[in-house]
Parts: sequence; structure tokens; C-alpha cells
Amino acid sequence: MAATRHLGILLALGLAGLWGAGLGFFHWRGEASFLDRIEDPLTDLRFLIQGQRPAPEQLTIIAIDDETVQSAGAYPLPRATMARLVETVAKLQPRVLALDLLFVAPGPDDGDEALVRALRKTPAVLAAAGLFRQAVQVVESTGDPLDRIPSAERLLLPLSRFSEASAVGVVNVTTDRSGTPRHVPLLLRTGDRLVPSFSLRAAAIASTPHPAIGADEITLGSRTIRTDIGYALPLRFYGPRGAVRTISAGNALSGELDERTIRDRIVVIGATVTGGGDVFPTPFDPVLPGVEVLATAIAHLVEGDGLLRDRRVRLADAFAATLLPMLLVLLLGWHRSALGFAAMAGVLLIWVAVTAAVFVHGIWLSAALPLAAAAPPAILFGAVQLWLDRYRADRLAVERRTLGRFQPPSLTDRLARDPDFLAKPVRQDAALVFIDLSGFTGLSETLGPDETRDMLKDFHAVVDAQAVRHKGVVASFMGDGAMILFGLPEPGPEDSCHAVEACVDLCGRTQAWLENLPESVSSNLGFKIGAHYGPIVASRLGGESHEHITAIGDTVNVASRLMEVAAAHGADLALSDDLYRAAGPACSVLDVGSLSGTHETSIRGRSGSVSVWLWRRRQPGEAPA
Repeated sequence: MAATRHLGILLALGLAGLWGAGLGFFHWRGEASFLDRIEDPLTDLRFLIQGQRPAPEQLTIIAIDDETVQSAGAYPLPRATMARLVETVAKLQPRVLALDLLFVAPGPDDGDEALVRALRKTPAVLAAAGLFRQAVQVVESTGDPLDRIPSAERLLLPLSRFSEASAVGVVNVTTDRSGTPRHVPLLLRTGDRLVPSFSLRAAAIASTPHPAIGADEITLGSRTIRTDIGYALPLRFYGPRGAVRTISAGNALSGELDERTIRDRIVVIGATVTGGGDVFPTPFDPVLPGVEVLATAIAHLVEGDGLLRDRRVRLADAFAATLLPMLLVLLLGWHRSALGFAAMAGVLLIWVAVTAAVFVHGIWLSAALPLAAAAPPAILFGAVQLWLDRYRADRLAVERRTLGRFQPPSLTDRLARDPDFLAKPVRQDAALVFIDLSGFTGLSETLGPDETRDMLKDFHAVVDAQAVRHKGVVASFMGDGAMILFGLPEPGPEDSCHAVEACVDLCGRTQAWLENLPESVSSNLGFKIGAHYGPIVASRLGGESHEHITAIGDTVNVASRLMEVAAAHGADLALSDDLYRAAGPACSVLDVGSLSGTHETSIRGRSGSVSVWLWRRRQPGEAPA
């Protein structure tokens, strides 16, 4: 049984590990997007646990806000106004000026020319946008990291006169189902052409003129940024709107810019006007402006303070997804008590705590993958184990009931608690009662086997009921007789009284049973009872294949021979003076019959005599003696 159980646990461990490894493999390849529905809220929770962080000082947002639009009198801002804004900022010599604005339609010639002239005065990046046929990209991967780059159907590019004066980058972000931006794709494919993102363009101009693209990484100067699958940059928000230093474009147009916030800094111009539509929900703010999302990505590239989620982190997730379900199955197999379930809950809480702790340090371990990998095997294995436990409990209950038919309930319970009970003989005082049917041997010769069995079964039922009622143990049924022990499995001060009470009730119940038999049967039957109290040796007797619990010693022999004494004197019961005195005067049940004694009586096969009391049931109308 133990070997089968261990084999079952090993099989469950293997299946749980395979399940977790399979999920981990798809996650490592970036093909387990169904888990994002669980991961996204858990990620937001970790952002809230982490709290707000200070944004880099070298980044400034100039916001085209409600005040700016109200002052300009139009939105989008006229090209001449935009040209004046760019020129004002350019005079303060930013490291790079990034405009999160789409200039895809021509404006007045003089305004467009003014904007081109202003753009040429500073390193600048203009926004482009990729248009996709479907929201979810399906890519056949050949193992090349470039295969997983998002592919746009076409691009919305700035007018050529603007793009000739500035660099261009796409402003697309990747959002989850709730619209929260999770990644910024650093590269975009359109046809056979790769286009850098707006954030990558701005960071490259600010850091180095020649960024290097490696396998799932981009190097800017001396800094290497490891990316997620498809060169996606995970976003690590700094806080709500305004966490990145933000200045109203109206201040710039009115000449109120602080030079220290612009010179040698990365400046991003974008719209935050109400109703502009370029907002995203984040854990810190339900309407974070899109320009701040892009500025956050630029800061990650320049500072290297973003979230790390690359192939190595995903591999760690896969290992956790493989080991965690195996550990939970092992805990379930080890102990299915409150302690075992507490250990399982502790393991899960430890993993959640680990993911939260490393998240604070910028490592994005998956919380959803290991939990999703662990839950089904643990639930399934737990359900199977509960079913097996119920099956084993039912089977043990059947075995216990079956054993209870061969051993008294009190002995069955004691043996279940202590399998070595009476493995070594125990000497103690006990009361013994023997009962035997008179004339049954001759009668059984005239009865058929079925009638004989039924009669003995009924007689044994009467004896067993009285033994149990008076806390005795039927040590054995011997054909038409029985031996009842009082003092097993544990001796007690009332054992003698219980034995006497059992004798009296046995006399009445046995007589009533005989009277209910057919006249032809009952007229040939009688009964006799002998009872004695003294030292016995209780032990287990038998061989390797079968044992039974019994008592041996002179007390047993005397109690058995007292049945002959009762029959010889026409009494129902012969009990020794030792039992009478042990029961004491408080045990007055003998008053319901005729008691005489004591009689000094010799016992067959034993030297000396025994003091005996004789008792018989009082007949109707008979006065007390």
C-alpha cells in the first residue's frame, strides 16, 4: 500500500512538473498571452506596493495644455505658433527636442516653413504612427529575435519637408485589455523596413549617434538595455500625471521658461489638452497623458531604470512554474492536515512576496504563471487524494465493522490504538462468567443444521447484548456456551458488580428466550451459569496467521466448574464468595431472586473447596427468602 502511494505521488509530481514546464515554455517564447489577464492586475498591485518614484531630472515635458490652447485660440496649435514654441525651446539648447505630434497634413506655407527652420536649429525627433490590420500580432518565429517585431500595415509619417529637417520615430505603445500601456515597441516593421520608436530615436540622439541592436538588447553608448521579446521595452511608471517634470507650453510662448529645466536636457513636447484623447489608464492615474508615457520610455533608455523582463527573467519564471506545482503536490502528499495546507499557503505567499520584492528593484517576475501552473495540479491532486482518503476510510470502516464481529468493540478500539496490546501476557484480577445451555447436545441431533445454527445465533445474540450492556467482553463463544470477561481492556473497581448484574440479567433474558422457543424444543433445554473473581493471565494466544485474546489461570477453571455446581443444586447461578465479596453490598441485584449460601463445595479436578453462593430466579408468587 505504501509503495503504491509513493508511486502515485511520484507520478503526480512528474505530471505537475510537465504541466508547469509546458506553460513555462510557452511563456518563455512569449506565447502565453492568456496569462496576461491575471498578470496585469497583479502587476498594477505591485506598482502600488512599490509606490511612486522620482523621475529623472534630465527630462522635461512641455505640455500643450488647456491654458495654451485657450491662449492660442485653436487646437491643434497653428504651425506658426508651433514654430515659435520650437524656436523658443531650441534657443535654450536642449540635448534633444522630441515632438509627440503628428504633422501629416500640410498647413499654411509660411507656418510650415517657419516650423522647418525652427526644427533645423536643434536635434529633433518627430512622431510617426504605425497602422495595424489587427491588434494582436501573429508571427511565425524562426528563432531570430527580429521575427517577433510588430509589423505595421503602413505608417503615418510627417510631411517630407519636416522629416528632412528631423529624425522620425513611431509613437505606438502596447496596451493590455484595460488599455494600460505595458510596453513600448522599440522597433517596428513595415514591409522589409525596420523603423525605430519615438523613444528610441530620442534616447539615441541624446546618448550616442550609433545605437547597436543585439539579440533582445539595444546598446546606447555605454549602456545596454535588455528588452522583452520583440524588442519590447517594459514600462515602469514613476507616478501620476506630472511625475515627470511638466511645464505649460504657454509659459514657453510667453518667455517664462527656466533655462535650467531645458539646457542639455531631453525635452518632449506633447498635448495634454482636455478632450485630446491621448491618455492612458495606469496604476497611479486613470488619465496619464500619452506624452508622459513616451517620456517614461525615453527615461528608461537613458537612465536604465526600467523594468527588466528579458529571456533570462522569463526562464526564471519557467523554472518557478515547473518547481512550484511539484512542491505543492509534495506538500499535499506529505500532509493533508491544517499544517500541510498552511505550508502550501506559505509557499504561495513567499512566491508572491518574492515577485513583489524584486519588482521594487526593477525585475518583473511573473506572478500569474507559477500560480496558474500550480493551481490545477494542486487542486486535481488534492481532489484525487481526498477521494482516495474517503475510499480508504470507507474500506477501513467496513474492515472495522467486520473485525468488530470477531472481536468485541472495546477490544477492537483498543487494538486500533495499540496494536501491541497484550502482546506480552498481563496478570490482573478479573471477574469471569460462564454460561452454557443444558440438553443442547442431544437436541442438536434431532435438529437440522440450519435450525441448529439459527438457535445458536439467537442465543449468542442474547449473551452478547448482556455482556456489552454490562461492560463485559465475550472472550469466546464455545458452541452452546460462552465465556465473558469483566476487566478488559482496562480493569476497573466496578468489574465485579457488573459481572453480578450481568449474571442476573442473563438468567432472565435466557429464560425469556427459552420460553419463546417451540414447546418441543424449550422443554428439553435449560441453562447454567458460573461466576468467579480472582487473578487471571490475559494474553494473546494463537499462531502467526491467527490470534485471539483470552484469559487463563485457576480463576477461569473455577468459574467454568461452577456451572456444574449450579446444575447439581438446581440453581440458575453459582457464584463464588470471592465474587460476592468483591461486588460488595452496594450490588443488590441478587435480592430479586433466592440466594443461599455459603456452601463449601469441592471443584472437580482441583484440591480443596470453594465457598459458593447459589441463586435462582424467584418464581411468581414466591416470597423472598
